[in-house]
Amino acid sequence: MKLFGLIGHPISHSFSKVFFDKKFEQENLNDCHYELIDIKTIDEIISLKNNPQLCGLNVTIPYKQAIIPFLDTISEEAKSVGAVNTIKIKDSKWHGYNTDVIGFEKSLVPLLNPSIKNALILGSGGASMAVKFVLDKLSISSSFVSKSVLNEHQLIINTSPVGMFPDLNKMPEIPTDFLTPNHLVYDLIYNPEETLLLKNASFIGCITKNGLEMLQIQAEESWKIWMAD
Repeated sequence: MKLFGLIGHPISHSFSKVFFDKKFEQENLNDCHYELIDIKTIDEIISLKNNPQLCGLNVTIPYKQAIIPFLDTISEEAKSVGAVNTIKIKDSKWHGYNTDVIGFEKSLVPLLNPSIKNALILGSGGASMAVKFVLDKLSISSSFVSKSVLNEHQLIINTSPVGMFPDLNKMPEIPTDFLTPNHLVYDLIYNPEETLLLKNASFIGCITKNGLEMLQIQAEESWKIWMAD
């Protein structure tokens, strides 16, 4: 049996197992299994290294940066980002990649317009680093300071877990009264489908986007990495 999984804490909200279970079924890979592996500290990864069935991992909050010292190699892109969300295990070697970059970029670009020159990033974890990498690539100036004036940042991206299931009544502490229909608000959270931040932004008339498409794209990219020779 080939084992794949998601490591993080907490991860009960994750849709990754549903996605990959369906993927394995579609590809007739009856010898592949996907698990949600909740680890409370990054040191628990050591015990996973002793599992000969383990072939690949996805990495989520809060270990996208902390996992790096446990890897044997890291891709140039992941090195530039400073975070890893996909691990391929081959010949007992752990190889790190970042598919959040392509997931975020492909899901964001169709929503952009020429007036968007500045972005405000909420959160400072591994996902925020992938977001910053993409914004730099697209020549969109970005700031991590949530107290910045919102009318100077047409693109607002929440990379923090604030508002994620089960904390449905929470949202990042930003003055949403200053949002306008000219703002694009992207929340990387996908459970719930519409966070309180997105609800408030939608009510004001902002273009809004949740993280489901990004999840799907980055998962497909993880799949390609795992299945490549």
